Amino acid sequence: MFNTLQKELKLTPAELKTNLLGGLTVALSMTPEAIAFALIAHVSPLTGLYAAFMVSLITSIFGGRPGMISGAAGALAVVMVSLMVGHGVQYLFATVVLMGVLQLLFAWAKLGKFIRMVPYPVMLGFVNGLAIVTFVVQFGHFKTLGADGLQQWMQGMALYTMLGLIALTMLIIYLLPRLSKAFPATLAGVLVVSVLTAVLGIKTKTVGDLGSIAGGLPTFALPNVPLNLETLYIIFPYALILAAVGLIESLLTLNLIDEMTDTRGQPNRESMAQGIANVVTGFFGGMGGCAMIGQSMINVNSGALRRLSGVTTALFLLSFILFASPLIERIPLAALIGVMFVVAEKTFEWGSLKALRTIPKSDALLVVGVTVITVFTDLAIAVVLGVVFAALIFAWNHARQMTASIRTDENGWRVYNIEGTLFFASVANFQNLFDLKNDPQHVVAEFRNSRVADHSAVEAIEALAARYQNAGKILHLRHLSPDCLELLDKAKNMVEVNTFEDPHYHIADNKLG
Repeated sequence: MFNTLQKELKLTPAELKTNLLGGLTVALSMTPEAIAFALIAHVSPLTGLYAAFMVSLITSIFGGRPGMISGAAGALAVVMVSLMVGHGVQYLFATVVLMGVLQLLFAWAKLGKFIRMVPYPVMLGFVNGLAIVTFVVQFGHFKTLGADGLQQWMQGMALYTMLGLIALTMLIIYLLPRLSKAFPATLAGVLVVSVLTAVLGIKTKTVGDLGSIAGGLPTFALPNVPLNLETLYIIFPYALILAAVGLIESLLTLNLIDEMTDTRGQPNRESMAQGIANVVTGFFGGMGGCAMIGQSMINVNSGALRRLSGVTTALFLLSFILFASPLIERIPLAALIGVMFVVAEKTFEWGSLKALRTIPKSDALLVVGVTVITVFTDLAIAVVLGVVFAALIFAWNHARQMTASIRTDENGWRVYNIEGTLFFASVANFQNLFDLKNDPQHVVAEFRNSRVADHSAVEAIEALAARYQNAGKILHLRHLSPDCLELLDKAKNMVEVNTFEDPHYHIADNKLG
């Protein structure tokens, strides 16, 4: 930890400037997002902003991925709605604390490494799905309150003004880097559009229209809920879902940044930091949070890859709440929508659309499926289903590789040279390799080029031996591993042991511990 801190303090002037400006840009873009997510979760804007400040600060200091930004997230907000409607904000705070505890247990068990088992097609679907969600969520800002008090879509000059300012912001972000990279294009877009609307007196929706962000420092308070099993029964299911969604989004975002920067983050350390952040946030009146792919992409694309950028983001957010709320509330939403549109465009893996025609159909289906599920349901569900589907595809393809070449040796015995891995999915194919009815008196099952992988495979060998025994024929089993021999029961007397040639590998079987 000390060495990491030393390294973080040794920034060149250029790195210092990049990370400070990157943090400011992210803070500006995160403010309306945090307010919007708070409103989705039916809590006050300050509850979202406090979460953004605390989660960003703690994960930036203690997390396993410098440059990654965490805060109040939409993926969590949608889970919180029913809890808020049914039980209120104090139960939400208790749930966030328990969510953090569950994430700490995840880190303690060192389970973060398993996120690297997520297949690449699932990663593509995750990235594309979140890019689409980031894009679609912005359209909520195109609604205003009508005379009847109901939300309705913008029309006329208000809509054209909003679209024009969005287009100007995006134009600046795309074109400025071609002229100069001395100043972050994203921040330039926000500042130019903000100054332009102020000088020209252009009327358009601003951050303040979402709600006031003025407030004081967050204060410590225990969640005001009964400390009994009934409370635990209410909050535990929500805490478990929130912990899973938060960790999946955080660790997949960590993986994505690893690939973009050709570096390697620390999943378990990030899980620990996320857990600490959510425990603290729950005790200080925040709605909890996780990694935010949109803000992380803004940060990474601006070159802000040090912990300072996340700390700066958090401190700017706090300063907005304490001192600068009148100025921040005047920033046009159009400028921030333009930023998020660019983020969505840059996050989406456009090359994957072309690749869908060349990669295996199963992988293409996986990419599309995870994308669609992410957009219409839930990130955690999409990733879990994607991993399960990928595992089933792998098992199916591996099972089809179970083959055997057949020959007759000098003794007239029929020899089946088994090829492939014998496991639960290939058992049926294994059984079908043998022609019990037409086989001679002596049959050899040669496992030199095969591997017996699990207990289902051992049972399949036992069943095959029983079939030949019942038919009055003798089955010889050659080149089985010692682990396999230990598990055999009925077929032990059919095994031919050769200590020097028998393979040595471990069978995934709970009988062996």
